[in-house]
Amino acid sequence: MINYLKNNPDNVSSWFFTHLWMSVLPVVIGLIIALPIGWVASRYRWTYPPITNLAGLLYTIPSLALFILMPSILGTKILSPVNMVVALTVYSLALLVRVVADGLNSVAPDIRAAATAMGFSGIGRFLRVDLPIAVPVITAGLRVATVSNVSLVSVGALIGVPQLGSLFTEGFSRYIPGITLLGILLCLALALVLDALIVLGSRVLTPWQRAVAKR
Repeated sequence: MINYLKNNPDNVSSWFFTHLWMSVLPVVIGLIIALPIGWVASRYRWTYPPITNLAGLLYTIPSLALFILMPSILGTKILSPVNMVVALTVYSLALLVRVVADGLNSVAPDIRAAATAMGFSGIGRFLRVDLPIAVPVITAGLRVATVSNVSLVSVGALIGVPQLGSLFTEGFSRYIPGITLLGILLCLALALVLDALIVLGSRVLTPWQRAVAKR
């Protein structure tokens, strides 16, 4: 494992950073799309069951099948990173729609009434009151989606997309378990770092929770 890392530092570093952005970008795009959809599911309660159920169904699509179908759907080449990003955005969206809706539903009616009495309404109340209060719930979903993406990206190695999953296929084809172990350790390290960054970001965005904890 160490020898492979010493002999192929460029490949490993390139695969690592490719794996990084392929894991993070779909979560960011998925969250941007999930916010308005989750708001609709929260604001109009009758839409919550169909929206969240449909989002949940998206996650049942087998990842390898979706990666293979994407070039036909998008008109891209089989090895285009766009295929991976779009497919993983679908999975991120599937996880985050329910989380966003539940986070917004967690805002107490009294808080919304107080915000309205203070002059907040519409998008202003959503951005300055509802969304900040929902951050802890949304953060929990982001952590799951991000760690899940780190795992799912590696499946792309089966169709030839170069990233840390390439260490799995190379280790298997060469019968060298150390190379596979290196891929596992790097994926694990990446997942732990991204998870820690999300937790840190949540703490920065919710300073009142630290104040309550201190009291």
